[in-house]
Amino acid sequence: MGKILKTILEDLEYELVQGSLDTEVEGIVCDSRKAGKGSLFICVPGAVTDGHKYAPDVVEKGASVLVTEKDVRDLLPEDKKEDVTILQVKDARYAMAFLSAAWFDHPADKMKVIGITGTKGKTTTTYMVRSVLESADYKTGLVGTIEIIMGDEHISAEHTTPESCLLQEYFAKMVEKGCQCVVMEVSSQALMLHRTQGFTFDYGIFTNLEPDHIGPAEHKDFDDYLHCKSLLFQQCKTGIFNCDDEHFEKVKEGATCDIVTYGFSEKADYRAEDLFLMEGEGLLGISFHVSGKADLSLKLHAPGRFSVYNALCAITICDQFGIEKGVMAEAVGQAKVKGRIEMIPVSKDYTLMIDYAHNAMSLESLLRTLREYKPGRLVCLFGCGGDRSKLRRFEMGEVSGKLADLTVITSDNPRTEDPQAIIDDIKTGIGKTDGEYVEIIDRREAIRYVIDNAKPRDLIVLAGKGHEDYQEINGKKYPMDERDIIRDIMKDKGMA
Repeated sequence: MGKILKTILEDLEYELVQGSLDTEVEGIVCDSRKAGKGSLFICVPGAVTDGHKYAPDVVEKGASVLVTEKDVRDLLPEDKKEDVTILQVKDARYAMAFLSAAWFDHPADKMKVIGITGTKGKTTTTYMVRSVLESADYKTGLVGTIEIIMGDEHISAEHTTPESCLLQEYFAKMVEKGCQCVVMEVSSQALMLHRTQGFTFDYGIFTNLEPDHIGPAEHKDFDDYLHCKSLLFQQCKTGIFNCDDEHFEKVKEGATCDIVTYGFSEKADYRAEDLFLMEGEGLLGISFHVSGKADLSLKLHAPGRFSVYNALCAITICDQFGIEKGVMAEAVGQAKVKGRIEMIPVSKDYTLMIDYAHNAMSLESLLRTLREYKPGRLVCLFGCGGDRSKLRRFEMGEVSGKLADLTVITSDNPRTEDPQAIIDDIKTGIGKTDGEYVEIIDRREAIRYVIDNAKPRDLIVLAGKGHEDYQEINGKKYPMDERDIIRDIMKDKGMA
């Protein structure tokens, strides 16, 4: 069902270049392939292509409105030039966020919206928060790196945070399915590209910050990365911050929200105390106590200090809802996330886990955490993605060489590169250390190797793939889920 253009222009600055604000609009698109009769097409300039050049195509298809950053009238077919309404704006992406929110009748205003930003911990924390809210009978949607959850519908995610027109469509579906809350990951790219404009977050969360996503197609430098993260706290009512992070003060500069803190610091509103590492029968965990504005004890079936930060963050968020502490403790303790320190119970003699660690920073954090459990051997299996920075390969090789007792170098997603060339780059990094390694190109065979050669008290981590259930080779994604591979290997050994 269409809408009159002027009814979706609230909160938007624009110049009416030609046409009428009473024009009927049948849908909003930024992909010219999806344009049709009555479409409002937003000409978004991108890194790869400029939406303005598709203006004549969408007009031919019957688009009734163009939203542009520059004059496109000379590009339009002569016989249809006068048929289209044109609005010119300063920033097409910013405009798209507000137009999309209005088109879908502002669905975010009908839910409690929780946005989590930071370098690490976003995915796990979103699932923990959703677990608690659902346990307390709040129907909760989720938007993140792995998937979008809208009631009983789960769809795979393409981006950590979708484009604003898609995000608002997801919100609208959540409202339709009765969701009262939504918890979402908010990437620095999304904040930089205005994907989360057009609504206000009830809660914005900062987990931590380390150099990442810096490069020609992302952020020009660390200061730009930090600045983009901090924008969330000008778009939320309450900001929840990890006050232990060294960049905390800088990130909260310019914040326009109320501030709540969590961490190990005595200054934190919600504090973690009395950490105790737990292990046994091939599984690892940690327990701790929350003090300050809450008073409860938690046991996590996940290892290390970073797991405590994730859980403490989730408790801090959910305590704002007034949820009973027993419900919070149980739900956080039971929350599981595919591919994030996911333990696969194959033996009581050794521990096997899958984790998404796919850069040096996350791999180092993971391996240092696992070292605290004093394993017999720490075995790290990983590869690196093709068509990506070689520096990542050198760095990951060096980290694993220093921290693991044995590194098994294998393939990740080689894409268009020769897998052996990628392995050779990783070996350059390992060569800077005294670390032992073996190389097995075929990832299935590499996993079989670590299982066949596992020793009592080994701690084995399959790093890099995490939740992914495919391997990308020469532009094609082939099915490959490490859980299935492990199941098949155990079946072959008669241990399934």
